[in-house]
Amino acid sequence: MNTSLLGQALTKFAGGVLLLGLLLFLPAGTLKWQQAWLLMGILFIPMLIAGLVLMKKSPELLEKRLNAKEGEGEQRRVLLLSAVMFVAAFVLAGLSFRFRWLMLPEAVSWVAAGVFLLGYGLYAEVLRENIWLSRTVEIQENQRVVDTGLYGLVRHPMYMSTLLLFLSMPMVLGSVISFIIMLAYIPIIVRRIHNEEQVLLNGLSGYDKYIKKVRYRLLPFIW
Repeated sequence: MNTSLLGQALTKFAGGVLLLGLLLFLPAGTLKWQQAWLLMGILFIPMLIAGLVLMKKSPELLEKRLNAKEGEGEQRRVLLLSAVMFVAAFVLAGLSFRFRWLMLPEAVSWVAAGVFLLGYGLYAEVLRENIWLSRTVEIQENQRVVDTGLYGLVRHPMYMSTLLLFLSMPMVLGSVISFIIMLAYIPIIVRRIHNEEQVLLNGLSGYDKYIKKVRYRLLPFIW
C-alpha cells in the first residue's frame, strides 16, 4: 500500500470534515442541528468508503482526484468562483438555522438526502467508467475518448452528478437562501464545460467525432 498517498488522502479528508463543520456549526451557534449532521454523514461516509476502495483498486485514479492544482487560467477562475459560492451557501445556511430564515420542513431534508445519494451513485459510476477522470482540465498520456455508459448519454456525466449533489446540499440543510446561492453553480459549471471542451477539442484525438455522436453536454434532451 502507498502509505504516502493514504496519508495525503486522509489528511485532505480530515481537513474537509473540519472545514465544513466550521462553516456550518459556527454560524449556527450550536451543534444541535440535525440537518447539518445529516449532510455531514451522507457526504463524508460515502467519500471515505470510495477513497478506501480507490486506494485498493485504483490508486492512480485516487492520486488524480487528489490533485487539485489547475493549470488552465480560466479553470482557476471557475474554481475560485465555486469556492466563494460554497462558503457563502454554507455560512448562510448556518445563519438561516440560527435565526430561522426561510427554513424548509424536515421532510424536505430527507427527500433531498435521497437525491444527494443518487448523485453520489452516478458519481461513483463515472469514476468506474473513466480511468482518466482528473479533477483538473488536462490531456493525459494515452488518454482516449470514453463514449460508453453514462458518457453515451451526456458528454459530462461527472458534472451532471455534481449538479444533483450541489443543488441537493442546501435542501438537506433546509435553507432556501442557501439553495438560491447554490444556483450560481449552473453558470459556473457551464463556463467550465465550455473551456474544458475547447481544451479537449484541441488536444484529444477523436473528441470532435464524439461531440457529434453525443449531442448533450450536461442534461439529456435539455443541454
